Amino acid sequence: MFSKSNKKTEVELEQHELLENAQTRIKQKKRLYVHFVIFLIGSVFLVFINKILNYWETYDWFIWAITFWGFLFAIHVFNVFVTQKFMGKEWERQQREKLVAKQKKRIAELQKEIETDFPVSKVNKKPLEP
Repeated sequence: MFSKSNKKTEVELEQHELLENAQTRIKQKKRLYVHFVIFLIGSVFLVFINKILNYWETYDWFIWAITFWGFLFAIHVFNVFVTQKFMGKEWERQQREKLVAKQKKRIAELQKEIETDFPVSKVNKKPLEP
């Protein structure tokens, strides 16, 4: 009876975690698409300011502004589709497990070293001094 409820809660927790990961991923992609739309509108606005309103008309500064903004957008795309794919939740979990395994191994080595340097049998056989 208890095992059924434990299995149910484990499944629910797993599904909840999957839903949270999916929701986070959806938010990332939504922000990227919003960034793209703002980039397009902003680029048109910069060209409009430079060409139509003749603001600082001797130099086409909008090209540099759009190029810089495009570079920032490319970084955003890279972060959402490449970095998060390879370094997402699964990668974090694997790295956490590796670090925990290393720590456990190091603790075991230290315990073994302590046991060889200070064996329990020698410590217990010491005579008590009054």
